[in-house]
Amino acid sequence: MKENGYNSLKIENIVASGSIAETIDLEVISSNIKNCELNKKRFPGAVYRMQNPKFAALIFSSGNVVLTGIRSLENLEVCLQNLLDKLKEAGITCLDKPQVAVTNMVCSYILGNTLNLVRIVVTLMDSEYIEYEPEVFPGLVFRISEPKIVFLLFSSGKIIITGGKNMEDVKKGLHILKEKLSIVGNN
Repeated sequence: MKENGYNSLKIENIVASGSIAETIDLEVISSNIKNCELNKKRFPGAVYRMQNPKFAALIFSSGNVVLTGIRSLENLEVCLQNLLDKLKEAGITCLDKPQVAVTNMVCSYILGNTLNLVRIVVTLMDSEYIEYEPEVFPGLVFRISEPKIVFLLFSSGKIIITGGKNMEDVKKGLHILKEKLSIVGNN
């Protein structure tokens, strides 16, 4: 297996959630914030979309939010501050210290060689939780428990990594996966 470090590891999406206010009047913000939509028949919260940096915020009357579509950890702070500024402009009282944390990171990784998914299943089926049903989904699902990470492996060598809450966990999980794949050997 060709080793390429973590150069091809790329964040595709960061999801963060938490509390930013005691309560939020969804009618007020949807009327006063551009790009903020409220359709209670379709969704119980308001959806605020921003283009630079690009993200979406799901805003609930409870004062909780879910931020998604963020492509870097640096942009997470920018997105959160933008949302807080918009809410304050609309007259919403926000918490002095919002409690928002990353709940999931989705990353992609290019291994640098193709993968024989059938060989991986046969070789590693006792060591980890593996799911492979090519007639249903072309990728192999590979789970590890510590850190709690799920990998989608494709025969092209592309890997989608989900479940990490920080890059340290993602890299640790990827290291574990690479060790497991080294047991399988070359395709």
